[in-house]
Amino acid sequence: MKRQKLSDDMQPEYDFRAMSNVVRGKYASRYGERLRTVRIAEDIACEFADEAKVNKALRQYLTWRSERQTSGGA
Repeated sequence: MKRQKLSDDMQPEYDFRAMSNVVRGKYASRYGERLRTVRIAEDIACEFADEAKVNKALRQYLTWRSERQTSGGA
């Protein structure tokens, strides 16, 4: 299978060095604060079709756990 060469949309007249307010990585720290990556074991990950299914299962578990703690269960 051949890969298509991506066309370069950048015009030669774009000179980013001339832009005075450009700061590299300006929002990188904010992005890291909001993002949490968790690696799931392969034997568990194969049980979920996608990220939404994992999140749904975790929410159900947390609800169950909260209800159990509130009702005085062990």
